[in-house]
Amino acid sequence: MSRRGTPHLPSQGGELGTAAPFYPRLGDLARDTSRDGVIGVVIELPGEGRNTYHLCPAGGGDKWSAPNDGTTLRPVQPQVTHITPLKRDVMYDARAEHGGLPVTVHYEDGGTAETVLVLDPSQMELYAYQVGRILEMRDNARGGRL
Repeated sequence: MSRRGTPHLPSQGGELGTAAPFYPRLGDLARDTSRDGVIGVVIELPGEGRNTYHLCPAGGGDKWSAPNDGTTLRPVQPQVTHITPLKRDVMYDARAEHGGLPVTVHYEDGGTAETVLVLDPSQMELYAYQVGRILEMRDNARGGRL
């Protein structure tokens, strides 16, 4: 699935986005903005004898239609399950006073994405303390052994 483009500035309007339009396929989950963002499964595509997408709730229920250009449909992104640090060195931007920790984001569909967790000075201090607490808990769980 691809994301629908969004304008960079309010004055640009939605048609000037940079991403490809979203054209769901049969079986895709789609969020219908014309129905307050309700999510449905695409059960019929526009085509022979049909001028609209047909969707229904994932668990069953009343079917509905959406325009054949897909303008009201948005992709449903998989949920994040957890994030793990990458085995790469951290970085520090002295100008911005931000630290960066390379991480992998894991999704429920099995997909992953690499990104950077950006931390401001107070977050760096908080997480340094919290990681120290995790190490203390680990040591205590081992009976004080390192």
